[in-house]
Parts: sequence; structure tokens; C-alpha cells
Amino acid sequence: MADKFLDKVYEIDGSTEELYTDWAASYDAELAEAGYATPGRCAAALASVVEDKAAPLIDVGCGTGLGGLALRLEGFETLDGLDLTQAMLDRAAERGIYRSLIRADAGELPFSAEDYANAAAIGLFSPDHAPAETIDAVLERLPSGGHFVFSLNDHALAERSYEARVMAWTDAGAAHCVFREYGEHLPARDLKSTVYVLRKR
Repeated sequence: MADKFLDKVYEIDGSTEELYTDWAASYDAELAEAGYATPGRCAAALASVVEDKAAPLIDVGCGTGLGGLALRLEGFETLDGLDLTQAMLDRAAERGIYRSLIRADAGELPFSAEDYANAAAIGLFSPDHAPAETIDAVLERLPSGGHFVFSLNDHALAERSYEARVMAWTDAGAAHCVFREYGEHLPARDLKSTVYVLRKR
């Protein structure tokens, strides 16, 4: 399979939504071929620090549901998904693992601290995708004690602004980093990612 979408995804020229609409049908197969490791790593990290896996969790930038599937395999029971692209949400719906699916931009999150105990953004953060400020937006909408698992791939790590947002929360004592690990992301592409879990104070 030609990796035509992975060739484009980190240097988007045009609409992100249009790219993912076109990619939806082959997304899972292409990432599987590249050895996509981050969903399993994120789900295992969150499972290692969360006791109540029945508590509602929002999967921000859920795409076709690869992250949601990994979370379900780790025992998380009540998952809602949010994504900008309807074609990706349609694929996620086919998995039957989400309680509800919401079409929205990650920069305009339609939930509050009363809605979810925890949040995930698996593979979402990268330049030209979701900006670093989305880290703030998610944490602001979690309750005290809520956990946020997310990944920063090598492209996001090189941008500096993403880790700067993490440090702003942890240095101020507004959140505590309970998990951080650098490891495989897309092995076939020689890309790695850091998985974080932040616990909001």
C-alpha cells in the first residue's frame, strides 16, 4: 500500500478536514502497516493511574476510533468520541464502542467539568492539526482529580509550544504529571512520541 496520506499528513497544504475525509476509508490499514503504537501506549498509561474505569471519558480527536478501541481493551467502559471530520466519525461509529459521537473542532470543545472524569487526545497533537492551546482547553474542562492522557509526536516535540503548555500547568501546580514516557509512535516511519498523563489538581 502506498503511504500517500502519511506522506501528506505532517505537511498539510489545504484543509485538514478534507484530508481526513479522503483518508477515512484507508486510515486504519495505513496506520497498521506503519505499526501505529501510540493508542495502546496511551490506553495502558491511563489504565495504570485511573481506578474507576466506568467513569465517563471523552476521546478528543477520536478519528476512526483506534484510540477508543485501545481504551476499551484496557477496560474503560463509558467512552464518547469527538472529531472534526464526519467521515472519520462514521468509521468510529461502526466499532460500536462509543456511547455518543460529537462532531466539533478540538479548539471549540463542547463539554464541561461535569461531563467527563477523564480525557484522551491520542495522536491528536501535531503542527497543523490541534494547537498547543488545546491542552489548556481540555484540562480546563476536567474536574479536580481528572486525568488527561495525550501524546506528543516528534513533530510536536520539536515545536516546543506543546511541552511549554505542559510545563505551564505542572510548574504552577495546577496539574501533576503522573506518567511520561518516550517510545514508539510509527515505527515504520521512524517516528516516536511522548505519552503524558496529567492529573488536574
